[in-house]
Amino acid sequence: MTVPAFQPAPQAPDEAPATLAHSVIIPVYNEEGNLTPLHQAITAIMDATAGGYEMVFVDDGSRDGGFQELAALAARDPRVKVVQLRRNFGQTPAIAAGIDHARGDILIFLDADLQNDPADIPRLLATLAEGYDVVSGWRQHRRDTWLTRQMPSMAANWLISAITGVRLRDYGCSLKAYRREVLSQVHLYGEMHRFIPAYASWVGAAITEIPVTHHPRLRGKSKYGLSRTVKVLLDLLTAKFLASYATKPIYVFGGVGLFLGLLAFLSLAAAIIQKFTIGVSLIQTPLTTLAAILGATGFIAILQGLNAEVALRTYHESQQKPTYTVRRILNGAPPRPAARRDRPPLPLT
Repeated sequence: MTVPAFQPAPQAPDEAPATLAHSVIIPVYNEEGNLTPLHQAITAIMDATAGGYEMVFVDDGSRDGGFQELAALAARDPRVKVVQLRRNFGQTPAIAAGIDHARGDILIFLDADLQNDPADIPRLLATLAEGYDVVSGWRQHRRDTWLTRQMPSMAANWLISAITGVRLRDYGCSLKAYRREVLSQVHLYGEMHRFIPAYASWVGAAITEIPVTHHPRLRGKSKYGLSRTVKVLLDLLTAKFLASYATKPIYVFGGVGLFLGLLAFLSLAAAIIQKFTIGVSLIQTPLTTLAAILGATGFIAILQGLNAEVALRTYHESQQKPTYTVRRILNGAPPRPAARRDRPPLPLT
């Protein structure tokens, strides 16, 4: 029997879903065995927190028994909403799905692997209440392998902070709290979830960072590794371009053009010097040809990549297409059409 994509609760067609004080959003991929203790830990903390709350588990195409475990939790606890995606889309689309289906005024994110500690949530909320819009966790004492996890993370944190101008010690920590309004203008693609604090800062959000507890992984297998480093670098280039140069691309392409022109001039000058000093013909020297080929190839590759990124965003946003598809929802109705995407896009200045 075909399962419908949505199982909506009865609701007037133009009635917006009721809001809550807090939504705890947890992307899940192959975390069987971690979900029940995580639910218990979150429940113990949030039951003692003022205001209503919900837990939004986004099953990102898990291939283990994780969805069955989530379904059992949803059957017992009406505050558990499970959004099952049709396949593994990746962490960024899973986070976007969680934002779209959450009802809370404050959105709290954490991983499902039990390495983030829900006991830190009250401190995040207390710091948020001091007037901040974003509170990011800092895994001051990480319990991960140094070579494959900590070292690439330190390099990525330094690079992201340097390029975006938003200084955080730990962009990769999933434990964060946001006021919903600062996320309403953020559109997520690729592996852009780690840049959400930078995006929020660019629209004027007040951001701070606090130390949080980090536990070693006890069950399951990490989905992170050195392979993500290249993705981070490429997405960082895209984020910087869209934030700083989307309305003035001549600064990028003109700068590259000037740099390539300078290389061409230096190569030609070297060729001329060779001709008059050691008698090498301009036709025989490979300097100008090599510089032209490498420069033109690099320029075209970067240009095509940026054009593709802009085209992708135009495709999704002009047609209001999400970057994920939902198989079913437990304990919740779908969001109203264009619940977030009818808001103005992220200002690019």
